[in-house]
Amino acid sequence: MMVSFFDQFASPSYLGIPLIALAIALPWVLYPTPPARWINNRLITIQGWFINRFTNQLMLPLNVGGHKWALLLASLMIFLITMNMLGLLPWTFTPTTQLSLNMGFAVPLWLATVIIGMRNQPTIALGHLLPEGTPIPLIPVLIIIETISLVIRPLALGVRLTANLTAGHLLIQLIATAVFVLLPMMPTVAILTAAVLFLLTLLEVAVAMIQAYVFVLLLSLYLQENV
Repeated sequence: MMVSFFDQFASPSYLGIPLIALAIALPWVLYPTPPARWINNRLITIQGWFINRFTNQLMLPLNVGGHKWALLLASLMIFLITMNMLGLLPWTFTPTTQLSLNMGFAVPLWLATVIIGMRNQPTIALGHLLPEGTPIPLIPVLIIIETISLVIRPLALGVRLTANLTAGHLLIQLIATAVFVLLPMMPTVAILTAAVLFLLTLLEVAVAMIQAYVFVLLLSLYLQENV
């Protein structure tokens, strides 16, 4: 039984061909493309309004040099939200429950922010490793601690997204299994459990959006330190 709970996180395949590439490419097909007309429909208008508001909020603390990342961060945000939301549908696969995929997003983007900081302002970037006014005996220890905290940032990004989505999917499956088991024996308890399952599903919808936002927000904070 425990193995079947974790089967939902296995990458699906057809004729030995992994379908995770299809699951990653699918979200981009769902978005409408703006037409050549001056006046758009309501869906495209709402989509554009959301992207503009999010981009403005995300770029607010950054200087002009960091605004070059606006397109990349907004696209990543929309991509993560769509994959997280599609993963809540029945009989679907959530690519963002794979740590390898999340680390593939986190490591290159984090490394890009570090390289930008070392190239543009190396003194300030290296100054983050040693707080001002540190006693001389503590300097080697603090440098090691700050270096570890810097290197562990992409791991924290990937693990946070993976753990939150994996825990939510497991909890939904456990409660759904309990509803089906209790329904013939104790219908009242099964109905109450189904109500809890409905509330948990709403919570997971919020978590799917919040975790995508937190992922991109932390990347923007790392960028803010280096531009």
